[in-house]
Amino acid sequence: MRPRKNISRPRGERGVVILLVAIFLLFVVGAMAVLAIDVVTFYTARSEAQLAADGAALAGARVLANSGMTSSPTDIVLVSNAENLASGVATQVAIQNKVGGRLLNAPEVNVGFPVSALGTHSDALVTVKITRNDLPTFFARIWGRTHVAVSASATAEAYNPSGGNLVVGSGAPIAPVCVKPWLIPNKDVSGAIFNVSSGAITASTTVGSPVSSLKPACSDCSGSLPTPTQPWQFYPAGQTSFPAPTQSLQTCSAGFNSYQLSVAGCVQTPIACGDGSVVSSTVDIDRLAYATDRTADTAAAVNCLSHSLNNNGDKVDTSTVPSPPLQFVAGADNPITGAIGSNVLVSDSLVTVPVFDDTALNSTSSTVQVIGFVQLFINPDGNPSGAAGPINAKVVNYSGCGTTATGRPILGTGASAIPVRLISR
Repeated sequence: MRPRKNISRPRGERGVVILLVAIFLLFVVGAMAVLAIDVVTFYTARSEAQLAADGAALAGARVLANSGMTSSPTDIVLVSNAENLASGVATQVAIQNKVGGRLLNAPEVNVGFPVSALGTHSDALVTVKITRNDLPTFFARIWGRTHVAVSASATAEAYNPSGGNLVVGSGAPIAPVCVKPWLIPNKDVSGAIFNVSSGAITASTTVGSPVSSLKPACSDCSGSLPTPTQPWQFYPAGQTSFPAPTQSLQTCSAGFNSYQLSVAGCVQTPIACGDGSVVSSTVDIDRLAYATDRTADTAAAVNCLSHSLNNNGDKVDTSTVPSPPLQFVAGADNPITGAIGSNVLVSDSLVTVPVFDDTALNSTSSTVQVIGFVQLFINPDGNPSGAAGPINAKVVNYSGCGTTATGRPILGTGASAIPVRLISR
């Protein structure tokens, strides 16, 4: 037999494979890490763009809700002016946001007004698209990619169920909060405010018009209810439906009774309209006996609410032409110091009041059915409301549901009778 020969291998080759694998893994992990940095940067910028689009769309829809255009969808001039105003506000809100480390520029914000499913401007939509095409990359440059584009869009809705093209019974009811305890009969100067069944707007008092007789129909409603001799006279609502708020009350409300607190403060209980199949759309009239005069009580509460005690309340901007759409100027007594003298979208002087079906009203009525809401700007010249006369007010919006609206209520805020919500992103 031939003797075996021991073949020796160079000791320097030992562990070479492990070293090569380690180097390869280091390269792979490093590449993944640097790629992850670019990916995280991209998705962070994408989230920032989405937030900017959401906020801008909601701001634009709020402008449309407070402009009166949803209550006059066939007024082409009003609709055009309201959309121009909303576009400017939406753009201003968007460019206050940073995307990828810098503030957006106006050309990177596109605002549009698509036609709603109702085919009418009463259900106004605002779409905002944010696009930034020059988001810098960090490590992707090694593949020749120095910039990437990020974009996001959002659509907000200002929903008014009383649109002209609304099919009877197809509208969802609405349930605003911060509604004032003034139950207004369905009575306008030349007829009704709303169609009792469908909620369609039938008022002859147009958006921007003054309401000359907004005052209590009775100083003491504990006896037989009087029939309002003039439109816009209201009955004070009871505390069951409008419980007096206990928080965030102004200092001027000290000593107010429960009714006055409901006027000067924010009643958080939503007030719904519709047929009552999901939530109650009936509210109670305050039939308790009071020693004080409701007209004087109302005037004091209105002055407190609208910051008009010193003739320095918020006003309707009369310098804007044409008007409507209405714009508002913050008075010297506005609690937001930086807003004084500037146009504001939201004011404590903007109030929502319910309209009820008065066809079944009689002298012993204790409850009534809400069929819609009217948004008013009280004390539009910034002066106090007289203790003995009607409340000085202008119509800003109408929103009717009638007695046939069914389904889950769409909740609105205290700033408008027209709910505003995001419907797509």
